Amino acid sequence: MPNGDVSGTGRDRPLVRRLLAPRAIGHRLVRIRLASVTLVLVLLGMAIAGQLSDYSDACDTKQAVSLALTVQDLTQQLQRERDLTNGVPGGESQFKAEIGPQRVNTDKALATLTLAVAADDTPDAREVRSALDRLNAVISTRQNIDDGRADRTAAFQWYTAGIAALNEAAPGVGQGRDAELRNGLRALGELGAAKEATAQERGLLNRVFATGHFRAGEYIRFTEIRADKQAGLAAFQDDANVVRRAQLDQTLKSESAVQAAAAETVAISSAVGPIARWIDPVGWWAQMTSVVDQMWDLQRAVGQDLTYRASELRAEATSGLVVFLLLALLAVGLEITLVVGCLRSVVRPLAALAVQAHDVAARRLPTSVAGWHAPGTNQPVPPEPVRPPARAGSEIASVAQALDRVQSTAFELAGQQALVRRNTTESLADLGRRNQDLACRQLGFISALERDEPDPAVLANLFELDHLATRMRRNAESLLVLAGESSPRRGAEPLAITDVVRAGISGVEDYQRVSLRDVDDVYVTGAAVGELAHLLAELIDNALSFSPPDLPVEVYGRRAGVRYALTVADHGAGMSHEQLATANTRLRGEEDFPVAPTRFLGHYVAGRLAQRLGVQVELTQAPDSGINAQLLLPDTMLIDLLAPRAENSDEPAREIPAGNGSATGTATKSHSTDEWVTAGPAITQITRMVKRNPKRQGDQTRPAPVRPAEKGT
Repeated sequence: MPNGDVSGTGRDRPLVRRLLAPRAIGHRLVRIRLASVTLVLVLLGMAIAGQLSDYSDACDTKQAVSLALTVQDLTQQLQRERDLTNGVPGGESQFKAEIGPQRVNTDKALATLTLAVAADDTPDAREVRSALDRLNAVISTRQNIDDGRADRTAAFQWYTAGIAALNEAAPGVGQGRDAELRNGLRALGELGAAKEATAQERGLLNRVFATGHFRAGEYIRFTEIRADKQAGLAAFQDDANVVRRAQLDQTLKSESAVQAAAAETVAISSAVGPIARWIDPVGWWAQMTSVVDQMWDLQRAVGQDLTYRASELRAEATSGLVVFLLLALLAVGLEITLVVGCLRSVVRPLAALAVQAHDVAARRLPTSVAGWHAPGTNQPVPPEPVRPPARAGSEIASVAQALDRVQSTAFELAGQQALVRRNTTESLADLGRRNQDLACRQLGFISALERDEPDPAVLANLFELDHLATRMRRNAESLLVLAGESSPRRGAEPLAITDVVRAGISGVEDYQRVSLRDVDDVYVTGAAVGELAHLLAELIDNALSFSPPDLPVEVYGRRAGVRYALTVADHGAGMSHEQLATANTRLRGEEDFPVAPTRFLGHYVAGRLAQRLGVQVELTQAPDSGINAQLLLPDTMLIDLLAPRAENSDEPAREIPAGNGSATGTATKSHSTDEWVTAGPAITQITRMVKRNPKRQGDQTRPAPVRPAEKGT
């Protein structure tokens, strides 16, 4: 079970995939609940959408009715201004006094309508704004009328065209699904058309009665206007409700309407020639104005009816919307309650059991198993048992018991494995100590033979045998390192870093290919000499194994602040990034060697030695080719002192030239460490072999390239 997924539910998977293809019981329950909730919400959503549509229609209708009434306010003022303006050229000077105040009223109505549609982007508002564009020339038209430059017919047509454009906009007509609203909006528009025709008739006959006759074409225009008025009134009777039809009948039967109808009859009978009898134009104006005002009052009453109906519909839609929203919330709350109940009864106990299982895998068993490996522990405390969660069902309790049995069995197996591993480790350590003891005794015997042998050829063979025994001792010490034992070979005196490196070189087979390059002088504490030489031997051996036989392996040493950097550089084929990462993991001691292939045991030996010494070891890719093994020695391993002189040696000092470009030094052999220590530049057994072996007298120092380690680590 992954550490990030305690319950085993695959929480690292995307949410959509967890819901579509659930693995956990909780997710499956949630999917079932989501399906039912979705179905309920879809049905409620359809109902809510209908209620929202009704609510929106009611709001839009109310707004459209308000806009239609504002349009009719402007048409009312424009009609009055048009008719007053049309009477001025006719000679009725008494109308001139009313034109000024009327223009003010018209401008107010125009400003109100312009403001109402300025911030509105509905289709009705756009149509009204387009109609208002026809009235942009109102100022210039008035100026032409006042200056006498305006033709009466042209002025009449200009006002009439503007009013017609406003009436054609017809805000709200055909809007809404309520039949009463639709009929009311149509009746409002039809009454507006009839009122416009009545107002046109008022203006036209006002001039006719003032002059006493019709001009060419005016009679035909009069009949057309009268027909439009009758058609509008008839259409209003069809669409208006009973109350408003009765109100229209009262308007048409009023005294002003009856008197205006009589004057209209006179105009109808005077198609040719002068008016049949004289009609007072002022009286006609007052009568028709009264009729127009009463029709305007009827329009506003119809608008109030529509506003009330729209408000009523909006209230109904609001109530329905609230009811359906409450039902939706209730359904969702019920589903959530059911889901929570399922989670508490099934999922929570399972999750708690999963937490215990994760604790068994991550803490309990590892802690108990670690107790097997603790020194002096024969029987560690068993892990605490797995208990069924509270309020768990019988099935979950059975799973908890099975998990507890699995934990007990795993603990027993871990104990058996720990015992086997402990016995194996002790056997390896004992075998390593025996081999090391035999190798040391062998080296001592070989050293005795070397001291008594005068023949250079035999001495060279003895040195070769000495080298083989040294490698055998290194293998024995590696076995002790892997078994967790420390080497008994610990020096007391500090040793120069060059001598430590040469001691490491002496522990590899193909030592002739190793070159010591540019090593800064520093001394290593005696307690760390043996293990550091062993660490270098493992890295140098690894470099020799994976580089061509005709290319050298080079060792560099540079100070890095208070610490010291050593670099073992080969010129092989190198390693991939993945191989480098794996090798560095071994060198850091983050893997267990029993599970590794045997060819990588040197990495584990080097890693354990580096951990003991506090040395940082890392393999890096060389700039040209090959691999650089970089070691960073801590300051606790270094001593800045002059090289100590050899004392209490049973062997006289010998001056032997150092191989691979090193300086000449005096060497003695220590009985305690079985290694060569020096007074002056250090020299190891490998140096003696180079000296005595005539086949290797031509070993030359190779030119040292610039390495990364020379620039500091």
